[in-house]
Amino acid sequence: ELDPGIGERRAAEAAAALAAPAGERAPGEDVGPYSIQGPLGSGGFALVYAARQREPVTRDVALKVLRPGMDSAEVLARFAAELQAQARMHHEHVARVFDAGTADGRPYLAMELVEGEPMTRWCAQRRLGLRERLALFVQACDAVQHAHQKGVLHRDLKPSNVLVTAGGTCGHVKIIDFGIAKAIEGSLTEDTLRTRAGQLVGTPEYMSPEQAGRADDLDTRTDVYSLGVLLYELITGARPFDFTGRSLYEIQRAVHEEEPPRPSERIAPDRLGGTIDGAWERALRSDLDWVALRALEKDPAARYGAAAGLAADVRRFLDEQPGEASPPSRVQRATKFVRRNRAAVVAASLVAVSLAG
Repeated sequence: ELDPGIGERRAAEAAAALAAPAGERAPGEDVGPYSIQGPLGSGGFALVYAARQREPVTRDVALKVLRPGMDSAEVLARFAAELQAQARMHHEHVARVFDAGTADGRPYLAMELVEGEPMTRWCAQRRLGLRERLALFVQACDAVQHAHQKGVLHRDLKPSNVLVTAGGTCGHVKIIDFGIAKAIEGSLTEDTLRTRAGQLVGTPEYMSPEQAGRADDLDTRTDVYSLGVLLYELITGARPFDFTGRSLYEIQRAVHEEEPPRPSERIAPDRLGGTIDGAWERALRSDLDWVALRALEKDPAARYGAAAGLAADVRRFLDEQPGEASPPSRVQRATKFVRRNRAAVVAASLVAVSLAG
């Protein structure tokens, strides 16, 4: 049986997600100084368990163990990079790494066990108001800013990696899973880790245009974009784009070319927990529309330069002060029009040149 502290719902979800995968550790089995309690989740190259540490201290941890056969140089380098990324950080809103080692020839990481809910689910289930949601979002921004100051890009910010636990007035944020983190400068490990040509790393719904374009020179603004998607979802109940039924190519094209509607025009009350009223929509139209859309700009230069800048504008909104984000200028609107209608604009330009000739 799973540790009761994990919660019945999470236990059921984890059991369904881990329906006897190859190499699964059984409850009670030992991995180094840790005793497996039950599954928590799985990824492309690792399995995650709730475990009890026996020595030198007794505590509950999340134990990430490499899958059997996933011991290629690339995977081992990525596993080492995750350890180095989280070991660099010491922040109340970032899950801590306690230990690392090898058992039966398979590397493992022992991390803080975060018994929380994805941020969007936490807010919807508790019917949190707009201000409470934004207060949680600011916590997430502060954690991402700390990671950036330590030289680490997360590259996979999404609700399931931004958990909320009980604490404070509306909850306590913990960012987890730095499995595809990347150093802002240099490398997290001695083994250089590169994305292979044609390989898309991350979650498409939350990727920035440059990350969806497989760019190798990402900077802090790619995480700002992902935070923008999270903010959009928190205040509307919907993501900026609907990717249902779209191919990967169509998703990449949408991220590069389509403009998201203003948040105030995209509110989905049923997915927000039924908490909204007219004041919610008016609040979005005042400044939040432009804050979210600035974080989601296609051009990194037009976004907030750092997570701290995005957090500052949200704090200004909470303090009823004017923010830095503003409606797009005429030049920006024209640029976006051309991006959305590139083929038509090129054709019209050719016709105009021919007529002038």
